[in-house]
Amino acid sequence: MKQRPGNTAGSPEKVKPYDASRPKTEQVEEMFDSIAPAYDFMNRAMTMGIDKIWRAKAVAMVRGGAPRRILDVATGTGDLAIKLARAVPEASVTGIDLSEGMLEIGRQKVASAGLADRIALTKADCLDLPFADGSFDAVTVAYGVRNFENLAAGYREMARVLSPGGMLCVVELSVPQGRIVNPLYRLYSGKIIPAVGRPISRDSAAYSYLPASIAAMPQGERMLDIMRGAGLSDAALRALTFGVCTIYTAFKRD
Repeated sequence: MKQRPGNTAGSPEKVKPYDASRPKTEQVEEMFDSIAPAYDFMNRAMTMGIDKIWRAKAVAMVRGGAPRRILDVATGTGDLAIKLARAVPEASVTGIDLSEGMLEIGRQKVASAGLADRIALTKADCLDLPFADGSFDAVTVAYGVRNFENLAAGYREMARVLSPGGMLCVVELSVPQGRIVNPLYRLYSGKIIPAVGRPISRDSAAYSYLPASIAAMPQGERMLDIMRGAGLSDAALRALTFGVCTIYTAFKRD
């Protein structure tokens, strides 16, 4: 049965790439394996390269805490992991992702960057992280939380592996609310991105899932409340580029 997103605002778990019957985690893994060869190109094309600026701002926030152990959840092809390793040369970076196809591309990029001794990319589920409590000084996620099977459980698991005082930094696409920007965004995300993404990625559903999953995500204060509910404190947000992207941060206190 084909997925019909419908009115799913605030319920990202209900938005799935392919159909309503199978678990979201299974479908997300399948989707990213499918689009892995086109993923980096589409990221640059869809955002006109601005995604690099968004990642750089997140890296600057994380670097301020001088972390020595960083976990990058939903690392994909490793863009954020590589930026973090370069910005914080004292740190080791572990990246996890569901998609082996994305990870394989990421490992090639890590090797080309000469960072294989400091970045380890491995397959794992964000809802069952294979790490002990308090293993990391910082946890990051870029454009990944909307793909979680269970958003609140994902935040609790990331909070679990944070050390006391550690930062969680989430970069996520969001829906701008301005009267001028919002209609333009909806046209671009709902019509143009799927039309361009389908022939390039050769996955007819992946780039329809993208705007639907963004629209379904809790945003602003609602997202901060979920972070607080996971046991994190000092939750804050920073909207970027007219609200098209938002960086959320929070800390694990003693």
